[in-house]
Amino acid sequence: MFNFFRKKQEAKLFYHTDVHCHLLPGVDHGAQTVEESLELIAREKAMGIDRIMFTSHVTENTFENTPETLKQGFDMLKAAVEEKGIELDMHYSAEYRLDEYWIKQRDEGRLVALPGNYILLENSYQQELLMLDDIMFDIQLKGYRPILAHPERYPYYAMRHDRYRTLHNAGVKFQINLLSLAGYYGVGPKQTAEWLIDNDFCDFLGSDMHGERHAVVIEDYITTKEWRKIAKKLDGRLLNDKI
Repeated sequence: MFNFFRKKQEAKLFYHTDVHCHLLPGVDHGAQTVEESLELIAREKAMGIDRIMFTSHVTENTFENTPETLKQGFDMLKAAVEEKGIELDMHYSAEYRLDEYWIKQRDEGRLVALPGNYILLENSYQQELLMLDDIMFDIQLKGYRPILAHPERYPYYAMRHDRYRTLHNAGVKFQINLLSLAGYYGVGPKQTAEWLIDNDFCDFLGSDMHGERHAVVIEDYITTKEWRKIAKKLDGRLLNDKI
């Protein structure tokens, strides 16, 4: 249950576009109902977000979404947002897991890109995909602009910071999760996220919000001195509002 009476110090983000969240109702393990989506959108709005890219999972065997299922969820939510009179710039795409299902969707020309032809891609958490460099190169040849979702969360990069440099220098943008900076996934991802920021490898921040628990963590984190220091480093460098 949502705690509508929870009081907390209000804080605003310095940017206005969330490029990564799971708030389309019922299409993955994020928001499940329109009502839940609307509540989470209200939480984002309170943090200063007025433009949201809905990036639902597209993953083999678990969330085999298609352009049609994504559009259906988006249209349903958009109608509810308009009915409530909520001012929100809305776009939908996906967080594509680099797997066989993604390859099939790509080969059939059925990828849904973000504005600017950006495409959000998720690596495996177990090991780096074979031929990743070639895949990223091929994506760019096809006119897409790849964004690697939450690179700080892939443990096999923790002691291989050279891979970050190689990928970033090859044109792959990086999107870091606010939840990682808040310590939600543990010390390792938090430290790696901070290293990426200190070395100018952070192009986008995203909430990766799935539900109320994530909203509470982010709301608490952006009231801290730690966040204010991070925000000062990133202000003027993020591409969120330019996408």
